[in-house]
Amino acid sequence: QVQLVESGGGLVQAGGSMRLSCAASGRTFSYYAMGWFRQAPGKEREFVAAINWSGDNARYADSVKGRFAISRDYAKNTVYLQMNGLKPEDTAVYYCAADNVVITTGCDYWGQGTQVTVSS
Repeated sequence: QVQLVESGGGLVQAGGSMRLSCAASGRTFSYYAMGWFRQAPGKEREFVAAINWSGDNARYADSVKGRFAISRDYAKNTVYLQMNGLKPEDTAVYYCAADNVVITTGCDYWGQGTQVTVSS
């Protein structure tokens, strides 16, 4: 079993930056692909970013490409989402996810989410 806990959310002005963290425990962190999803009120949960188990391959949603960066720290069992140039449309609850094979909406493990609000 894997437990995921997100942190780092809050309120930020448009154009600002924020870094989200996801701490993993309960299972060997290094063997899992990790990712981030987000869900705004009244909308479906959508993919944001993912990184493979070895940390050498990342992919992003077109809406955040060039602004967000995902990374992982094996020593701290933590995955990060660095968000720059934030826009009001980035406002959502951000969820950390982990899967033994591939990051999709059907991931094996999910965090509780952290709220990110971008004001204009």
